[in-house]
Amino acid sequence: MKIFSASQMRMADEVTIKSEKISSLELMERAASQIFNLLHHRLQGAQIPIHVFCGIGNNGGDGLVISRLLVEHGYNVKTYIVNFSENRSKDFLVNYDRLKEIAKEWPFQIKSEEDFPTVQYQDMVIDSIFGIGLNRPLVPWVTQLIKHINNARCFTLSVDIPSGLYDYKKPDDAEGVIFADVTVTFQLPKLVFFLPQTGGYTKEVEVIDIGLDRNFLHQTPGIAELINKNEVVPLYRSRHKYSHKGTFGHCVLIGGSYGKIGSMVLATKAALKMGAGLATAYVPECGYEVLQTTVPEAMVITDSDDELEEINLDFEPSAVGIGMGLGTDEKTIKAFEEFLKENKAPMVIDADAINCMAKKPELLEHLPLQTIITPHPKELERLIGKWEDDFDKIRKAQEFSAKYRCVLVVKGANSLIIYEDQIYINNSGNPGMATAGSGDVLTGMLTGLLSQGYDPIRAAVLGTYLHGSAGDLIAQKNGFEALIAGDIVNNIGQAYLELFRQPQQQEQKS
Repeated sequence: MKIFSASQMRMADEVTIKSEKISSLELMERAASQIFNLLHHRLQGAQIPIHVFCGIGNNGGDGLVISRLLVEHGYNVKTYIVNFSENRSKDFLVNYDRLKEIAKEWPFQIKSEEDFPTVQYQDMVIDSIFGIGLNRPLVPWVTQLIKHINNARCFTLSVDIPSGLYDYKKPDDAEGVIFADVTVTFQLPKLVFFLPQTGGYTKEVEVIDIGLDRNFLHQTPGIAELINKNEVVPLYRSRHKYSHKGTFGHCVLIGGSYGKIGSMVLATKAALKMGAGLATAYVPECGYEVLQTTVPEAMVITDSDDELEEINLDFEPSAVGIGMGLGTDEKTIKAFEEFLKENKAPMVIDADAINCMAKKPELLEHLPLQTIITPHPKELERLIGKWEDDFDKIRKAQEFSAKYRCVLVVKGANSLIIYEDQIYINNSGNPGMATAGSGDVLTGMLTGLLSQGYDPIRAAVLGTYLHGSAGDLIAQKNGFEALIAGDIVNNIGQAYLELFRQPQQQEQKS
């Protein structure tokens, strides 16, 4: 599913108005009516106090339409105009007059802190103050109003985007943004819903189709792509009946050091579970018995030390995953450098291999085209430097990817897959996956896909999604806290099956 910027959404509105020969007012009525229908379906006429806070632009116009429809259907509604400027949009003014014609009480004007209404915990708030087009700091008393609403801790629904959020930078005041229980957004999700600094302002996002021009939506590239099940199913490559293990490649997982061999066990198992035909673990001598015992399906090659001091393969691997528990000793960095200079196979670089590159940046010059690098935030910072906010992080990551022609998988909630100007946002996974070894499993999974001949970008998108999906399957059974990395490995097969499970099968399963 595409993600558009604020300017692209405005353009989609304009194209729709022109192609359908409707007015902007009619489009506003259509969009706001959808939100009312959703509310009416859930509330079923319940007489809880509903406070609708409207700005003075088109987002406020949406709020006025919602207020009018709620009043017409007998709900207990109070409407407030957040009067922070003398400017009004035309559609706001029309809907303001329409509401006044039917309401027993005219909308109350809020012009300062003295006008703030009382909002109780058992009430409901509809936030329609600012939309996605916010482009300047809030008037101080409006920031205080937002904090006043948040302090009530009542159920809050934001229209399109929680008020106070920009679509291109972090908030000016972290507390000066509506904390929404639900955000009902128009047509397409917004980037801010999936970034660490801004995603926490809404617990749930509901995307409603308001009938924007299909051709424009289809033909216009978004600023990012949200990855759900529908996006990854076409990436899957089915197996031919007469395939053999050589068809699916021979990958090698390189890493481990004394006390950190478990990471290699996880990665090697994951590569095989993803479908690699053959897997070899290249580890220090101290890891030989561990790997041979715990992963009998894999072959094992060892170095003679407790840390790798050379990496010599007597075969050409179809893919390489390197870095899990590797260590950053000088001799290991040298061995890694020599290997990079010789290796031509597709690669996944993780953990200490990333730290080796951060210590010695010239190693980056030897990466094969579209090497997948899988940093967590601190490892990413070592590669690209500090960033001002999540948007600056994305820009710097894109520049890094373009410079070294690599695919970045920035791990975290809603992991980002970045290749040059392409951004994919993974929508599977859960907080239980913030656990030791989870990243090692991901590296093994990605290596297993590369081994089978998947294109690196497709492998990164599909593998990251399946990794999160496997974690979701565990969390549904055992909860977040009990989730461990080995469980993710054990549920890779179920994650594959989940791709093709029909809705009725999912209901029976649950």
